[in-house]
Amino acid sequence: MTETSSIEDASPVATYNRRSRGDALGVGIASMIGLLALLVSGYTAYIQRQQVRAQVWPYLSKAYVSPTEVEDKPYTLAIFNKGVGPAIVQSVQVSVDGKSQTTWKSVFDVLGLPSGKMEFSSLDGNVLSPGETLPIQVFHDAAEVSRFRQAMKMRVTMHICYCSTLGECWMLADQKQQGEPDVQAIAKCPRLATADTFTD
Repeated sequence: MTETSSIEDASPVATYNRRSRGDALGVGIASMIGLLALLVSGYTAYIQRQQVRAQVWPYLSKAYVSPTEVEDKPYTLAIFNKGVGPAIVQSVQVSVDGKSQTTWKSVFDVLGLPSGKMEFSSLDGNVLSPGETLPIQVFHDAAEVSRFRQAMKMRVTMHICYCSTLGECWMLADQKQQGEPDVQAIAKCPRLATADTFTD
């Protein structure tokens, strides 16, 4: 009986079954290792993208610069990039009392402010480097800038849409609902009609 069992255990069928089980186990282990490598690779790519996003993140802000900060330019309305990456301005929209304006002259005319001594820089289509400040409006009269600032609070709205070099976009809005941030992430910048596009 013992010799018969030994012969049966050594039969080709038994040897094939053992090899098949071993091969299946090897395939299973290899598949698990491959899946684990794929997961690690995907996570590594995600982390790298997050790092790149942080390295090219722009952040635009609007502020008035006082006479003590800008030589020979008494009052300046400026846009500056506080982020660490370039801000690519895609669109600018300025409205007075809800109606879109295309130039600073038209804004001043509607507000009833003198526009003869205007100094401004074009923002639409511009690229602001990290730390760059762009004076978009320069005033030489304290009373004029005071009236303009009051109008900006009550009657004027400005929306600046900009993107990073990765194509991620944000909207800077100077008038917003209470509690909302100045800058909000958006899927993409809107396509504005010519009549709604601020060109200055």
